[in-house]
Amino acid sequence: MEYKEFENEVVIVTGAGQGIGLEICRQLAKSGASVVLNDVDPELTAKASAGIHKVYGKCVGIPGDAGSVDFIKGLVAASVERFGKLTAVVANAGITLFGEFLTYSPAAFQQVMQTNLAGSFFLAQAAAKQMIKQGDGGSLLFMSSVTGHQAHKNLAAYGMTKAALEMLAKNLVIELSSERINVNAIAPGATLTERTREDAGYEKTWSVITPMGRPSTTADIAHAAIFLLSAKARHITGQSLVIDGGWTSISPSPYDLP
Repeated sequence: MEYKEFENEVVIVTGAGQGIGLEICRQLAKSGASVVLNDVDPELTAKASAGIHKVYGKCVGIPGDAGSVDFIKGLVAASVERFGKLTAVVANAGITLFGEFLTYSPAAFQQVMQTNLAGSFFLAQAAAKQMIKQGDGGSLLFMSSVTGHQAHKNLAAYGMTKAALEMLAKNLVIELSSERINVNAIAPGATLTERTREDAGYEKTWSVITPMGRPSTTADIAHAAIFLLSAKARHITGQSLVIDGGWTSISPSPYDLP
């Protein structure tokens, strides 16, 4: 009989219609979890969740804005109503709005902060309350980025949010460890997704400047996420794991290439 590491676990993953979030959902479902897949795009949500459910079962899609506090509360409630409990959350939803610092608009700034920070913060809050009510602990995982460690052109606001999420993971250790809830973050580097593949030079550029010779795949990131959500990582908390093929160790800029 195949071992299902996440059997009887219920996990919410936001921003999971494609890319890293989708692969995390796929790996969770493959490992036996009941997965609640969220994305702001209803069509992507329906397609992604149906595809996973067809192969692995136990995946439902709930579309909506993961930056909305009201929606987040409803998402947690709907997940518990559907599966009876909640054991882990991946706050993966985030937006990237490029722009020069000197001309960056207040509207763009607020949008990035609301989705990346407020959405993650209040999703963790709602999930933690449910986990405490259940009394069995749980796991929270934030999606940071190498841009929270290394400056990147036109990403001042975005980089701020990603660094802040790592601090949030540390801070919540104080309040949630006694409830047996561990909190961590992963910081992906350049990753091949549906979006980045649209950039004709993306894979070539990041293959040149990444020490391991290629950008990450979504599976590279998902495998790390699965570990941090698993029972094997219950004593790991307040930590941030960079997954970038070594890029931040030497930090060559993609803007310096000829």
